[in-house]
Amino acid sequence: MNLALAAEINRLTPEEKLRLIEELWDTMAQNPDQLSVPVAHERALAEDHVAYRADPDAGASWSEVKQRIMK
Repeated sequence: MNLALAAEINRLTPEEKLRLIEELWDTMAQNPDQLSVPVAHERALAEDHVAYRADPDAGASWSEVKQRIMK
């Protein structure tokens, strides 16, 4: 990243930084075909898919997971 741009971003308030992030995200979302999925993510998804197909009932429901998180 350009040092001048980084310095300018550092001068933004937290609210301005959040707006910038939102604008960047929206711009990226307009061209999803230009974004690549990391190989490690593809591999992890494939492994999870294989595990799910082997035993679809092995996981926990969303309500169970949410309860664990909220504890």
